[in-house]
Amino acid sequence: MSKHGALVNLSQYFGARTAAALMGLFPVNANLRSARSIGSLMYHVDRRHRKRAMENLRASFPEKPEKELEYIAERSMQHFIELVMDVLFTTRLINIESWHKYVRFEPSSRTTLELMLRGNGAIMLTGHYGNWEVLGYTIAAMGFQNYAVARPIDNPYVDSWLLGVREKRGQIILSKRGVTTTALDVLEKKGIIGFIADQNAGPKGMFVPFFGRLASTYKSIGLLAIQHDVPVIVGYARRRNDHFQFDIGAQDIIYPDDWKNYPRGQYDNELHYITARYTRGIEDFVRADPTQYLWIHRRWKTRPKSEKPGEVKGVG
Repeated sequence: MSKHGALVNLSQYFGARTAAALMGLFPVNANLRSARSIGSLMYHVDRRHRKRAMENLRASFPEKPEKELEYIAERSMQHFIELVMDVLFTTRLINIESWHKYVRFEPSSRTTLELMLRGNGAIMLTGHYGNWEVLGYTIAAMGFQNYAVARPIDNPYVDSWLLGVREKRGQIILSKRGVTTTALDVLEKKGIIGFIADQNAGPKGMFVPFFGRLASTYKSIGLLAIQHDVPVIVGYARRRNDHFQFDIGAQDIIYPDDWKNYPRGQYDNELHYITARYTRGIEDFVRADPTQYLWIHRRWKTRPKSEKPGEVKGVG
């Protein structure tokens, strides 16, 4: 529910639509250059988010010099604004005939495409990295119907508008607002369901290592995989050359046989194994280019009650 009244919500909505219309007058890559300038301004002006990004980076890359971390933090904020621009152009540029001009599937994606063609169901997940929106959108444009779980935007008018944009090519967004279909329904019908899997899950989450620190992670992904006996695909859409171009790849695929034969003694149970492994997969593709990760989000906000200094359980 929005914290603002209808008048404020409508003002924000019309402002956003006007800005989108104006940006539509210019080529996408020109808008991305503007986005990077806005991101740099945000880095220098927004002290609170700059401080959070730097704290997260120092803890995640203690071996890197301060200057390099500052560069990563600024590039991360630039990339976040680029993502906002991307959303407005995705429906115009990506369709069944043109997607190959902007998206390149890496060799690691071949098995993923084969799994989708089998039609036995799968869980696809990524993190706040690269362009997570274009990942599901491209798959939908290719003819693979898929569902994505997403948090609704507080402003209901903006939320409805962007929902229409995101679902234009066949991807279906499951949000908390007015949803009748659930992830359970999708997997029961052998469908494909996508998640952003690096959000803080609060005190009831499962704590697994992420960049050397325990991070509260949702249990639902692993529970769904176990219940429906479907693979978990850890993937990404990485931006190429600061343009509206992306490389889609699969960092890891966790099969049912993997968790049924998980290393005893290293993990508590199947759920712990799945959650730790997919989180490590996200970490691995973030390490490949940390400038494309959203370092301002509060991934490590919740701390385990029993945490001891230096304890990192389940690495491997």
